Amino acid sequence: SLENRVKEMLHKAFWDSLEEQLSSSPPDYTWAIQLLQEIKEGLLSLLLPRHHQLQSQIEEALDMELIKQEAEHGALDIRALTTYIRGTMARLCAPIRDEEVQGLQSLTDPAQLLREIFRVLGLMKMDMLNFTIQSIRTHLQDHTVQYERKKFQELFDKLPNSLDHTREWLRKAAAEVSSSSPQPPPCPAGGGTSPGADSSGTRVPSLTSVLHRGYMNLLRWEPGQDEYPETLFMDQARLQEVRAQVNHLTIIAAVLLVTSGMCGSTLFGSPGFVARLKQVTKVILEGLSSTRYDTALEDISDQVLQEVSRTLAQLGYPAFTTDKCSSLKGQIKSIADKGNAVRHVIEQRIHFFLSLFIAPDGQNSQKVFPNGLNPIQEELLEVGRSFGSVIHHNRQ
Repeated sequence: SLENRVKEMLHKAFWDSLEEQLSSSPPDYTWAIQLLQEIKEGLLSLLLPRHHQLQSQIEEALDMELIKQEAEHGALDIRALTTYIRGTMARLCAPIRDEEVQGLQSLTDPAQLLREIFRVLGLMKMDMLNFTIQSIRTHLQDHTVQYERKKFQELFDKLPNSLDHTREWLRKAAAEVSSSSPQPPPCPAGGGTSPGADSSGTRVPSLTSVLHRGYMNLLRWEPGQDEYPETLFMDQARLQEVRAQVNHLTIIAAVLLVTSGMCGSTLFGSPGFVARLKQVTKVILEGLSSTRYDTALEDISDQVLQEVSRTLAQLGYPAFTTDKCSSLKGQIKSIADKGNAVRHVIEQRIHFFLSLFIAPDGQNSQKVFPNGLNPIQEELLEVGRSFGSVIHHNRQ
């Protein structure tokens, strides 16, 4: 993005300026002192409350007033300071960063060394942040659930009729569950009604099954068609992101399945072939809404055909005939139609798999991976975990 490019340009300008200052004669320590100040603050931010002695050592070793005076008199020893900083980082870093901290010892150029110290220190700060979040995650989740319950109850008390969309969402889900469930057998005369059925003999769906169907319906929710359930307003953005990812994965898996059927197992099993097709499709779909799949699949069909032709040539196989090329492109472009058979089957399999993440026994069922989805297994597992996390939080 433009923002990232501007940021990269500014960073490059800073490090180039630092290198120029340190290589001048006599050295100019203006930027180096500023960087040392930030490194000092970064080291202090990694300390735990019990690290009183280490805090005093850092304050003494990186005394900024003394460093400025030494720089003014040309007596600043950058190498000694960076050696101390490396040693302190080695004491504070997580095991996963040991190799990167040790790698700093091989750097001799002061500017490059400071740059790498700053980079690795940034990673260490992220490690500490992740550790802190992990440590208090349970407390945060409990607090968030209580806060949302309180605010929701306050809103409901003020507006008793404010759940119209939620009621409609549940009614629709209940109707779907009822219509898909087998009707109970008729009871003998005088035998009353069957368990789980009302006085008319119609089976009453369980609350769990209705909620489960309602949550799954959110993956098919289209903006502008129905209002979002009020009970899910807080989670709408995350659920919409999951929905977009599901749509993209459906298209990717459908493209790969169609291509596999046309190319056969030999070509499809060629090293790197599937990964390249998946990457091409993913890049073209990135950022697109489902309303623009027509154009995207036109481009995808061209790229897939190019990759197929290139791989056939590399393996020494004859090229596709004109008719076969047209057939492959046509089948890929037809995936844009929501009624496309391949797309429909893939979508059903993906939704079935995701439903396991919100089922009570989902953790025991997630090993069953539907056929045809192996190329997107890693991405689908990630989406499933996100979906399950949002739904389980909402249920609380």
